[in-house]
Amino acid sequence: MGSLQDRKDRAAGGRQRLMERGAGFRSGLAGLPRHLRVSTIGAGLVAAIFGCTGPALIIINGAKDAGLSDAVTASWILAVYGFGGLISLVLGLYYKMPITGAWSIPGAVLVVGALADFEFGEMVGAFIIAGLIVLVLGLTGWIRHVSAWLPFPIVMAMIAGALIRFGIGVVDAGMTSPIIVAAAVVGYLLLHRFIKFIPGVVGALVFGTVAVMLTGSFNTGGPTLDSILTSPVFTAPAFSLSAVLAVAIPLAILVIGAENAQATGVLKAEEYDPPVNSMTLISGVGGVLAGVFGGHNANIAGPMTAICSSPEAGERPGRYAATIVNGVLFASFGLFAGVAVSLVTALPAQLIAAVAGLAMIGVLISAFQGAFQGNRFQIGAFAALIIAMSNVTILNISSPFWALVGGVLVSLILEPGDFKRKQPAI
Repeated sequence: MGSLQDRKDRAAGGRQRLMERGAGFRSGLAGLPRHLRVSTIGAGLVAAIFGCTGPALIIINGAKDAGLSDAVTASWILAVYGFGGLISLVLGLYYKMPITGAWSIPGAVLVVGALADFEFGEMVGAFIIAGLIVLVLGLTGWIRHVSAWLPFPIVMAMIAGALIRFGIGVVDAGMTSPIIVAAAVVGYLLLHRFIKFIPGVVGALVFGTVAVMLTGSFNTGGPTLDSILTSPVFTAPAFSLSAVLAVAIPLAILVIGAENAQATGVLKAEEYDPPVNSMTLISGVGGVLAGVFGGHNANIAGPMTAICSSPEAGERPGRYAATIVNGVLFASFGLFAGVAVSLVTALPAQLIAAVAGLAMIGVLISAFQGAFQGNRFQIGAFAALIIAMSNVTILNISSPFWALVGGVLVSLILEPGDFKRKQPAI
């Protein structure tokens, strides 16, 4: 939660700190041992598996199609996973909140699609520019004001719409791999019902993995990297106006409007007081540093923050430990990408989809309740929900951003009176 001084600053309308105060690293480290339980370790592991499987393949396959060397590809992975993991460790320990770092999956899709049109040096220049854009937005403090102004029901509806695909993914995965998904669901239900001190999602992962072993469904012959220990590779940046317009600006908007906005909404849904400006600043710094080593960005992760902050991760004060576990695993994945890629890609996509969807249940319930439990901004919230669920991409910018824009516009037109009434404290 926000510090007492931060609350006094907001109440007084005075000048706010560039970076919000937190509990401090000493407090975070001191409390970590007692919060490292099965629930937090399990949630951190699930979030890491989610982030290190399918998303990693987007980078690896896209880089191979573009003819990038294994060394450059491995450096890309090291940059996004290494700095993403570092973000988790820094923000998780300092704020004692499950603010989880990673990289933008929609951003990776955008970047991979642009590799055919630009030299990789131009892409690296665009990565660095995108990070600088996000950093400037954090330095101005503009993001904090926008976050405070956005109607809470619309933000929650965006979260519900953006994450509902994970719930639907459980059903879709069950249609293609019924035995594996059924085993995962049974494991989730048994632990959730009878062994409450272990999160159900851990049971889903264990039961699902056993089903994979019994059915011989492990993936083989997936993508690999030659190097075992990843070494960073420096690619000289080249700055091109066309690359800035096509890659840097959309990538910066994705970081702010999709990933950070999702993470902020998720944390608010779980009754945290997220340090919005600090999250923006570190996403900008992470974007610049990752770009130097050929990574498209390192920022706050929406879906993985949702997993680590969910009730499945245990009691609220200790959920930051899940983010720490995730950060260590993420950084290790980047450092040992050559081995890690082969290991994580052996798990079938259906099991990953089932476990991720089951982990989102608590967050989805909170998001729907936050969106529709009152009588304010209801039409705007519904519009945001539908737009986010559509998964539409316009101008290479994904649906969460447009959900916020559309929801606010609808409320401004149809529910203008709701903006004049004081919003309840979040």
